[in-house]
Amino acid sequence: MTRRAGPSSEVHGEVDVSTVPPISKYMNTCIDTGRYHLIVDLAGVPFMDSMGLELFVTIGKGIRVHAGDLRLVITNPNVLQIFRITNLHRSLPTYDSVETAME
Repeated sequence: MTRRAGPSSEVHGEVDVSTVPPISKYMNTCIDTGRYHLIVDLAGVPFMDSMGLELFVTIGKGIRVHAGDLRLVITNPNVLQIFRITNLHRSLPTYDSVETAME
């Protein structure tokens, strides 16, 4: 995960069993420091497995405890399809750009 100036963070590459731990650590640090409204830019993600889905579900639940929200920017149709097939797009809002997610 690379940080971006402003209220969002970017993730590049696959989100899977090997990359979930550092992403989780970073996102939990954000939450621990009081950032409860997060935008994660997944436009650079070509693949996500069930560990990635579980990560975002867990982070989303943790943020909602603090009346916050997690917004995901997903532009890859294959990744977006995973969220739609599992109906996760209903509890984890997805957007086509960071700008749209910020509205």
